[in-house]
Amino acid sequence: MRRIPILIASALALVLLGGAALAGAGAWTWQRAVLDTTGQLAFDQPLAIPPLLEGELDDDGHRVFDLAAGVGQHDLGGGPMETWGYNGDYLGPTLRASRGEQVTVNIDNQLPDPTTVHWHGMGLPAAMDGGPHTAIGPGESAAPSWRIDQPAATLWYHPHPHGETEQQVYRGLAGLFLIEDEPGAALPLPDEYGVDDIPVVVQDKQFDDGELDASANFLSGVGILGDSIVVNGTPSPYLDVTTERVRLRLLNGSTARSYDFGFADDRRFALIGTDGGLLSEPHHTTRVMLSPGERAELVVELAPAETATLRSYPPELGVNAYGSRFGGGDDTLDILQLRAADQLAPRPEVPTDLVEVPRLDPAEAVATRSLQLGGSHINGQRMDMSRIDFAVTAGSVEVWRVQNADGTPHNFHIHDVQFQVLSVGGAGPPPELAGWKDTVYLPAGVSFELIARFSDYPDPDIPYMFHCHLLRHEDDGMMGQFVLVEEGQSAGDLDQHEDHGHGHHDGHGANHDHDQQ
Repeated sequence: MRRIPILIASALALVLLGGAALAGAGAWTWQRAVLDTTGQLAFDQPLAIPPLLEGELDDDGHRVFDLAAGVGQHDLGGGPMETWGYNGDYLGPTLRASRGEQVTVNIDNQLPDPTTVHWHGMGLPAAMDGGPHTAIGPGESAAPSWRIDQPAATLWYHPHPHGETEQQVYRGLAGLFLIEDEPGAALPLPDEYGVDDIPVVVQDKQFDDGELDASANFLSGVGILGDSIVVNGTPSPYLDVTTERVRLRLLNGSTARSYDFGFADDRRFALIGTDGGLLSEPHHTTRVMLSPGERAELVVELAPAETATLRSYPPELGVNAYGSRFGGGDDTLDILQLRAADQLAPRPEVPTDLVEVPRLDPAEAVATRSLQLGGSHINGQRMDMSRIDFAVTAGSVEVWRVQNADGTPHNFHIHDVQFQVLSVGGAGPPPELAGWKDTVYLPAGVSFELIARFSDYPDPDIPYMFHCHLLRHEDDGMMGQFVLVEEGQSAGDLDQHEDHGHGHHDGHGANHDHDQQ
């Protein structure tokens, strides 16, 4: 009996010591979650420029491209490692075509796994969109063909196999698709590819024993957050600049990380375009935030012999402190060094007016839909390959109200359309969201109203996707499906499509504020 108080005291001491140890471990983990590479990069590798592929015209006048997806070896930092790419070891060529052209892309799958090629930001028939219902098996091929009918823009292409998108993009399958048109070509903007018009595909990587590490930090909840940055597949890159002004076509090609791009000296630049094309006028600023899948075109001015470091500052993720810290919201990352030559070729100033951006009228909307993103769900449902969430009348205008309903970073992407942001939390959109968009970041608890005119490609049997473009979330089920139909037509039956074992069957369609007219 005399030993009981001693035992109790010993137990309490162990509890206190354990609690102190846990608190210390928690504080260490909290501090270690911040990544800062400011001033740490040597910038000793010349920036690789993806080859420009303009295709060939066939007998029908179609512009034909050839893409082969395969396995290769590429040095992303620390030596060659296994990577995937199109027409090469890593990433893919930049495709370029003009508005009004019929394009055909011959795709050859030389990978060990099924894949697709999704044309992110492109308006085209669902059968050509490269969604998960149109998988290309190993050793198989496909030849999607469509007519380009949208303004000049910086789009991109990447795989979209259900449940495997994150892994395939992370290994290297991605590339830019540039659309040109007459209004854009008439502007005095830098336009010489690889000279003053530069693709900048930014991705984060992590490594384990000399190989790509595709594991996610279990604390982050967003997927893979790498501690090394590559640009166009180049680690520690620099770009020799030979002109007074240079146009950077930024793509956030990461699977989970958001970036807030600016320069180390806080110099201003002209934001001239976003996902779906040029803005109506340049937005002169020092920062532009891009979540996974978003693009931005900016023009920066340099003086002879100076350097400018493109940097990502801590992005305002708009989530709780835990979600921000472990989602990359406190990270500062050096990206790319620009090195101006001693003599620079002249380039005109960015014009005060760019292109007309016609505004969609909410009064034309025939339906308003509400979509809540949370957990691995949209409106409480996970992706089901056999379920069509709703049908949209081809050619109609709709308003979608979208909200991040939890404390984790999310964004939102719609296939087939470029939308406009009507409001953010009830207020008008900021200048960087004033143009055409296909992907938008969603801070927690803030309602976004998006308006879009859906293309005239009715097909009741093959769906388009809408989803979070943090690719781990997409793969885990934060995705839905819609089809385009003729007025009065019903959606088809998806049971005929192979599910590949990734479907979930736990819900019904998206919420409607009123029925489609």
